[in-house]
Amino acid sequence: MLIGEVSRRSGVSARMLRHYDTLGLVRPTGRTSGGYREYSAEDFERILHVEGLRSLGLSLRQIERALQDPGATPSALVGELIEQAERRLVREQELLDRLRAVQQRDSPAWEDALQIVALLGALTSRNPTKRQRAALADGGTPATLAAAVLTEGELNTAGALRWALARSGPEAVAHLASGLDSPDVEVRRRAVRALAALPDDRAAALLVRALADPDADVRQHAALTVGARGVPAATDTLIAMVLDGPNDVEAAEALGVLAREGTDGIAARLSTAVPDAGSSGRRRIAQALAELPPQQAIPVLTELSHDRDPSVALTATSVIRTLADGRN
Repeated sequence: MLIGEVSRRSGVSARMLRHYDTLGLVRPTGRTSGGYREYSAEDFERILHVEGLRSLGLSLRQIERALQDPGATPSALVGELIEQAERRLVREQELLDRLRAVQQRDSPAWEDALQIVALLGALTSRNPTKRQRAALADGGTPATLAAAVLTEGELNTAGALRWALARSGPEAVAHLASGLDSPDVEVRRRAVRALAALPDDRAAALLVRALADPDADVRQHAALTVGARGVPAATDTLIAMVLDGPNDVEAAEALGVLAREGTDGIAARLSTAVPDAGSSGRRRIAQALAELPPQQAIPVLTELSHDRDPSVALTATSVIRTLADGRN
């Protein structure tokens, strides 16, 4: 089944399925000749399993551990949920203390302060729907929204917070910058996704810095964003993504943007990687070359059309025809 059919049958959005693929929670068994994800019946069952665990309140990281650990027990999972609830109670107590302090303060702008504190209360609610509504409401400052973005683990709420932060003004960039230096990889991942939603040139500069992050997810998300904006510094990471998968299609599209905007040597570097790549890697290289200008791609594809693996040769031949038709 292709991703659209899986989405219709499972009720899980295509965007979420791609996110599961990126995290390694549910990776499709195969790919079509065009590079589209292809799910098996076992993959579909795993998707339903993941959704069932999410309904219990488990985070994606907890679900990943549960799926990888055959010895995981329901009591251990519930224990983790109890710990999370206890941490939320501590945060709510801190919020209550802030409310009491504001109530006792004789300030001419206390209504504004109370509004901000109320927003903080909604953003730290245990209910993700309330947190999402708070993110979409007016009144959040860049600092408040950025702090919420860097701690939010629920995908829909995180998306709403990123949207609100992007509308909050250019100050948002500065408040997210510290997230890229966090020792917590999840915070850095949230920071890079929030920065990717900002059009500001300063956000792009921080994303270029994130290309050196030790975490592959941070590097790849930064590369996809700045590569699509024509920043050559993303080239190395994008080429590695083409060779390794699973986001090779998106990486190839970004490489196409770079090539069309004048970044030299992309086709040559893909060609250099061919001898050390396995069959699947060479097939991904052939598919990625379809995004490059024909005059750069066709010489490399011609070599791949004689590949020892028939599937690689067939893919390269098909891409050559497509590019040739586009030039005519």
